[in-house]
Amino acid sequence: MRVATSLLVLMILICAEAPDCAAKKKIVQEKILYIPHDSRPIVNKQTIEVLEKAGIQVVSPPVELLGDRENLGDPDLLWDWLNKNAKKDLTAAVISSDALLYGSLVGSRKHEYDGDEILARADLFAEFRRKHKKLPLYVFGSIMRTPRTGLASGYEEPDYYRYYGTNIFRLTELMDKQELEGLTPREIKEFNFLQRLIPTKAIEDWMGRREKNFDANKKLIDYARNKTFDYLILGRDDNAPYSQTHNEGRKLLQYGNGISDYLTTAGIDEVGLVLLARAANKRANTSPKIFVKYNWGRGALTVPSYSDEPIDDSIRAAISASGATLTDDESRADFILAVNTNPDGETFEANEDVNDSAIRNGTEFFADTVQDYVNDKKKVILADVAFANGSDNALMEQLRQRGLLFKLTAYSGWNTPTNSSGFALGTGILSTRMKDNSVDELLLRRYLDDWAYQANVRQIGAAQLDWIAGDGRYETLDDKRDSAAENCALLLTSFAQRNLPKFTGNDNIRVRFPWNRMFEADISFGGRQRAK
Repeated sequence: MRVATSLLVLMILICAEAPDCAAKKKIVQEKILYIPHDSRPIVNKQTIEVLEKAGIQVVSPPVELLGDRENLGDPDLLWDWLNKNAKKDLTAAVISSDALLYGSLVGSRKHEYDGDEILARADLFAEFRRKHKKLPLYVFGSIMRTPRTGLASGYEEPDYYRYYGTNIFRLTELMDKQELEGLTPREIKEFNFLQRLIPTKAIEDWMGRREKNFDANKKLIDYARNKTFDYLILGRDDNAPYSQTHNEGRKLLQYGNGISDYLTTAGIDEVGLVLLARAANKRANTSPKIFVKYNWGRGALTVPSYSDEPIDDSIRAAISASGATLTDDESRADFILAVNTNPDGETFEANEDVNDSAIRNGTEFFADTVQDYVNDKKKVILADVAFANGSDNALMEQLRQRGLLFKLTAYSGWNTPTNSSGFALGTGILSTRMKDNSVDELLLRRYLDDWAYQANVRQIGAAQLDWIAGDGRYETLDDKRDSAAENCALLLTSFAQRNLPKFTGNDNIRVRFPWNRMFEADISFGGRQRAK
């Protein structure tokens, strides 16, 4: 009997050390339900790609259920999908409230629902919680944006915003400033003039939509307060230091004062990935340490385009929301978040002439900083926020020349600066679960999208639209859609061959314009194999 017992103990000890035995243990697959706020590649398939490369299974609605610029989406169908797919094997749910209240992010701006209907949908979150008491539930929503102009709105506001958008922005800018510090006599005259200039029907409709959104967000904050949600983020979509978005954001911040699992921050499109990273961190009971390093000059104090706060406030919020920890000791940091700001604190647009490859003030200093961290074997996450809507060409040229492009852990330089910093952070945090080739493929995607397309090819392709037969323009491609995509694919291939290392599929880049405009592209490629 003793011999048998000894043999049994020995077998257990051997099995504990053997990989084959360990593999036989039941492993619970991490499986997160994710509902993005629309169908754009960056918030849908590219966000999901990051999770999948980190070994996390994602359950997400078919693209047909997600709204776009023309189809606002159907919130009732999304609720049906959610209830049918909220299975017991889920490890978390990350859900856009905009999708479930209005159908999509664009739907939140253009819908025709009344306030009671929206609040009734918000109450469905409480019902969902009662049915799924143990499921970690992370929710993100938007505080309606305030575009500076009708053109800047991308035709994603009611039609009157095309004509009165600039005036509406300025009116609410003055309204916000009046509440905070008062107006000068000249500003009072301008305020009164704008009230007469903007049609009453237009401003009443616009403010009425905002009131519905504001009331719905208060309801969501109540759910964060009573623990219906495990975490809630309300992102302040495109806005400015004085704007209606800023006005509502500070009031919602005050309304949620004291709630530890709620925050409001500048930005929205990056928030889904930030919360997905939080879900992964919470399940693994980890909190990676992040050290933030800015370019010299204004750095942390930079108030970037489309934001109402210093970039450091947005980055601190994203670190907290992701479940990571900010540290001031870089020697103990798990990641270095290197933030490329302009020394003078300005944020330019990537399609401006200043975004060429010529070295600017701060370019070499920042490239040197990144190189030093890489040489020290640090995991570097690079948030490229010197330009909005595309990469900094001068910096990218320095990274290329120094062989640093594929020595980073994560990179992002798309859309607004807060979009870039939050997305880079979320990707970087999840990179520890990835193989080297997966990290490289995500870097390659960002280089093709943010650097090649957004900062370069997009402008060339737009200028060449006149060469293509048919009706269509940059904002609405229509007849020119397929031909423009083919042309941009050729331009991207040429750019990649000149600037990026060879990778599998380098001659097979494909482009789609899923939103029938050139602002964003859905880029496909073969992938890259890291050198041994």
